Amino acid sequence: MKTNSSNSLLAVPTGPLKISELPPNNVGTSGESIHLSLVIPTYKERDNIQNVVSILSQLLDESIPGNYELIVVDDDSPDRTWEIAQSLTTEYPQLRVMRREQERGLSSAVIRGWQAATGSVLGVIDGDLQHPPEVLMQLLRSVEQGADLAVASRHVEGGGVSSWSVVRRLLSRGAQLLGLVILPGVLGRVSDPMSGYFMVRRSAIANATLNPVGYKILLEVIGRGKVDEVAEVGYVFCERKEGESKVTWKQYIDYIHHLVRLRLTGGNKKQKLTQQTGFPIGRFIRFGLVGLSGVFVDMTILYLLSDPTTLAWPLTRSKIMAGEIAILNNFLWNDAWTFADVSARQQEWHQRLKRFLKFNAICLAGLVLNVLVLNLVFNFLIPNRYIANFIAIAVATIWNFWINLKLSWRVTEVK
Repeated sequence: MKTNSSNSLLAVPTGPLKISELPPNNVGTSGESIHLSLVIPTYKERDNIQNVVSILSQLLDESIPGNYELIVVDDDSPDRTWEIAQSLTTEYPQLRVMRREQERGLSSAVIRGWQAATGSVLGVIDGDLQHPPEVLMQLLRSVEQGADLAVASRHVEGGGVSSWSVVRRLLSRGAQLLGLVILPGVLGRVSDPMSGYFMVRRSAIANATLNPVGYKILLEVIGRGKVDEVAEVGYVFCERKEGESKVTWKQYIDYIHHLVRLRLTGGNKKQKLTQQTGFPIGRFIRFGLVGLSGVFVDMTILYLLSDPTTLAWPLTRSKIMAGEIAILNNFLWNDAWTFADVSARQQEWHQRLKRFLKFNAICLAGLVLNVLVLNLVFNFLIPNRYIANFIAIAVATIWNFWINLKLSWRVTEVK
């Protein structure tokens, strides 16, 4: 068992943001590694920190007594959060505190905490109780059962958000959509790549030079680590009870910067494509069959509206109406068949309406993509309009399926 022998602050590691394969030897009294090191990055969390430490300590003392450590890494909060945390070390011997005065940022705070950690499993949890502590042991069990990375997700069974505004939901969806476009091999591996609540084996990120921007440390872990098996555990993201939210526009700018940096530097290129994407073939086949039914509906409606022997509407107006009816047809079939397991848990009319609106927007974007690919292939690669059109349809179909899978049919709202 490793305990904190004094209430002195941890020295802040310097140099590259790299996790050693073996834990540091100069920490603790026994020189032995422990099982779990959980980092709690904080900034202006004076009102929350004692409650967080108390709840986590009680939970872990019951499950893995003496075989864990809590590491509070505070970015020199003006409310002196670090000082409150330091005063708790006598009561909670597994607690260690680091005060950073030169560096700033949640991602780097987490890594600096991991650099000082002695655990074989490294984790992170927010210091504001928006991450429910009771999920902690489910994450740890997932790692103990073989996962290299266990992520608490808002978008799997048992997950959701409690009371987000429409604007925040749109920003979250838009951020994930952008990530899927820029970096599908990273964001496609988990349902909630924006999560800041997870555990990872030390060996999975050891010796990788991490280079995060902003808050989304999980992107860096997946993109640069040696992560083979990923597990996800549902959790409900709760609104904070004390303190103020730190979500700002700068975080979204940092997120885009981070995506581009990972895209350009390549991350860990040794990961297999099947591991990166986890492409669900069965769903895709069902999605494709539904798409074929949509083609039949589109052609039928177009004929009924535009043919001189029927209503004789103008072609453009007829096509728009036929396309919308085909999209509605596809949505209803996908909702009832392709993604039935998800839609069964979100059956209220406003939830279906939101799924339909997202599906519609994604399909319209797919139409634009279809036209662009058609022109690019026909003009620069294969001067055959039918082959070019087939390729364009294939690309648009994959786009529609993948983005809808990640954004339209997922559990996002709970009471």
